[in-house]
Amino acid sequence: MSKKWFTFLLVALMAMLLVACGGGTTETTAEPTADAGEVAEPTEEMAAEPTEEMAEEPTEEAAAPSGDMIELQLMGWSSSDAENARLQEMVDTYNANNPGVNVTLSQVPDYDTVLQTAMAGGEPPDVFYIDSFRLPDYVAADSLMPIGDQMDDPDDFFPSLRQAFTINDTFWCPPKDFSTLALQYNKDMFDAAGLEYPTPDWTWDDLRAAAETLTDEEAGVYGLVLPADMARWIAFLYQAGGTVANDDFSAMTLDSPEALEATDFYVNLVLDGFAAQPSDLDSGWPGEAFGKGTAAMALEGNWIVPFLQDQFPDLNWGVTEMPAGPGGDATMAFTVCYGVAADAPNPEESIALANWLTGAEGMAQWTDLGLAMPTRASLSDAWLEQFPDLEPFLAGADYARPWQFRPGFNDVMNAFNSGLQQAFTGTYTTDQVLSDTQEAGTEVLGNQ
Repeated sequence: MSKKWFTFLLVALMAMLLVACGGGTTETTAEPTADAGEVAEPTEEMAAEPTEEMAEEPTEEAAAPSGDMIELQLMGWSSSDAENARLQEMVDTYNANNPGVNVTLSQVPDYDTVLQTAMAGGEPPDVFYIDSFRLPDYVAADSLMPIGDQMDDPDDFFPSLRQAFTINDTFWCPPKDFSTLALQYNKDMFDAAGLEYPTPDWTWDDLRAAAETLTDEEAGVYGLVLPADMARWIAFLYQAGGTVANDDFSAMTLDSPEALEATDFYVNLVLDGFAAQPSDLDSGWPGEAFGKGTAAMALEGNWIVPFLQDQFPDLNWGVTEMPAGPGGDATMAFTVCYGVAADAPNPEESIALANWLTGAEGMAQWTDLGLAMPTRASLSDAWLEQFPDLEPFLAGADYARPWQFRPGFNDVMNAFNSGLQQAFTGTYTTDQVLSDTQEAGTEVLGNQ
């Protein structure tokens, strides 16, 4: 076991122990949260409220063929039944077309821990999921083989998604699918209030005005549902023209007027009574509150679509792009890639598998369920012909920012989320939230 991986694994296990000691104070969420290391990645696989800890048992392995067959393990986490079945179909297709290779799909619970243990023990899977938030950890541990530029037509991947998996000018791994944040709205509530539906031209002012009009506290209905979560607030930061850190992550930049403007806007929606947290609406995550009709609007990714179709099929709702802030348009790209270990026992075959999974044939087969968006621009038109109502999510790819920082940033997320929670109750100022987060980030970056 390498020293880097021993340290990485020890830190990860200590972090999970601290989370476990927190008991039931953490909300159950389906959306990507700031504590990305403890939940399933924020992609279209999140059909209901899946987290890595809630994942199903590993898929039953096929009987190993005899002879000189090359055995490959494809490791990921379990998702909806439909997506699990489709991924197995893809593996079966690949095996049928590559007689010298047998790929076994392994979908494991507690994915991060299982993968980190396998990597630290020197027995990594051949191809495996990597969340963009986790990529810096694996790069820092020297555990990945850079394969992105070895894929067919790598320039076909949306630039924002290439960026999400590029560190130090190296494109480490090809994106398998992605999610962006968009604005969901309840059409019946808008009709009853006499409001026009949101459009891509909306601004913060439009969002706030609609949230105020749609709020009916006596009926227990709020205009918007907002979590105390950096993974939602950060889109407003970018819309204000702010950043978390400078380009090379050598210094934090949350002590800026733009960061304060974004935080004030986000927090004041709650303090002024036009928005509420999911827990205050008897819900585990924003999608549930929106589905129940206790919130007229939500700001979620395309993982909300299958959830609403399954749990609230009669809900009359629509979706549009995120409203623009004073700094322009911005949303978040939550994405996952297919990684190959630096010491992969079958590197050529592993790269070929990743190439097929993210190539035109494999990706089209994966995304034609409508639950995942293609990461290749060349596939976007055909996908939109099948799913025109989901266009606002795909449109966000043009201006999305990656959900990615530097190793150790969980401490920064925790500081921000804790401060934001207190700001929602009026016991903390927005200046204090940003000051505490700036201090936590400065310490993390100083240890890089």
